[in-house]
Amino acid sequence: MAVTTTMMTKQHLLTYIYLLVYISLSSGVILYNKWVLSTLYFNFPFPITLTMIHMAFSGAVAFLLIRVLKVVSPIKMTFNIYATCVVPISAFFAASLWFGNTAYLYISVAFIQMLKALMPVATFLVAVICGTEKLRCDVFLNMLLVSVGVVISSYGEIHFNVLGTVYQVTGIVAEALRLVLTQVLLQKKGLTLNPITSLYYIAPCSFVFLFVPWYILEKPEMEDPHMQFNFWIFFSNALCALALNLSTFLVIGRTGAVTIRVAGVLKDWLLISLSTVLFPESKISGLNVVGYAIALSGVVFYNYLKVRDVRSSQLQSIQDESAKEVQTEKKADDDVNNNEETLWNDSVSDTRLDEEAPLISSSRISHLGRKPA
Repeated sequence: MAVTTTMMTKQHLLTYIYLLVYISLSSGVILYNKWVLSTLYFNFPFPITLTMIHMAFSGAVAFLLIRVLKVVSPIKMTFNIYATCVVPISAFFAASLWFGNTAYLYISVAFIQMLKALMPVATFLVAVICGTEKLRCDVFLNMLLVSVGVVISSYGEIHFNVLGTVYQVTGIVAEALRLVLTQVLLQKKGLTLNPITSLYYIAPCSFVFLFVPWYILEKPEMEDPHMQFNFWIFFSNALCALALNLSTFLVIGRTGAVTIRVAGVLKDWLLISLSTVLFPESKISGLNVVGYAIALSGVVFYNYLKVRDVRSSQLQSIQDESAKEVQTEKKADDDVNNNEETLWNDSVSDTRLDEEAPLISSSRISHLGRKPA
């Protein structure tokens, strides 16, 4: 008993460590990106370039792990699957990162996190349009509550910027499209990608999609000789982004998606608090907090509905499996009984009762022909 308790304690401790690492990396990457992109700090206002650095680094590491070190095995990828699944998913992935990182140039980290409360709303609406979700009244009212909270929070934003808000909301819509397309295109084909294989297939394609807007929008400005480029800053930034992807996989594998949602809520509050300390220009108002609290209550209730649906689905699946097993056992018993009856009838006919049949009443034949109890 003592050994079991000790093992459980170690497992729980390891889980908490994974969660702490995930929350720290997720918060750190966001704050790091803000620091790099902000004109008030490192002053590298090129979000597409930063995103391309992340994609190039992640793709190279994934290639090294899969093709050289063979730590992870690649999946069976055909040209048709790549063209019809990976390419559109990569396009929306690139768009979500591009627009999301660009928003850091115009609005604060705190307000960005408040706007991210719209993610369940965007995902639900896109899923309904694509036919993977049904329009339910309880979820719709819940999404309405989240939207109202975000509107109140936006109204209370001290440094509200329309362009930055549009960039962030567009990034949220692109991410919602990516999530739904991943479910529709990949999962229906029976393909599952872990973070390494995802980066291996998606990162290079996303890099290509980002090249065109980079060449048009950022390349001319980057030719300025006064622009600074610190290798170690960008290397550590890309390394943190890669570590975040891996930590997300580890946490989901150890705890589940529900715990990730809860940890995400804690991370958002932590980020809002830290951003106001690390970036003094980022200020929040009382209306910000009230609006975000309303939106967050809607997000929490949405998570509850999703958990309830998953549990109901699992329970129904267990019941179906049980019913199937019962039917299988019943069929097996019937087959056994039929075989026994056939064998008994064969043995009865072998006793040459047919010669005495005209002299035996039908009841007696029925009695002799009955298998023993």
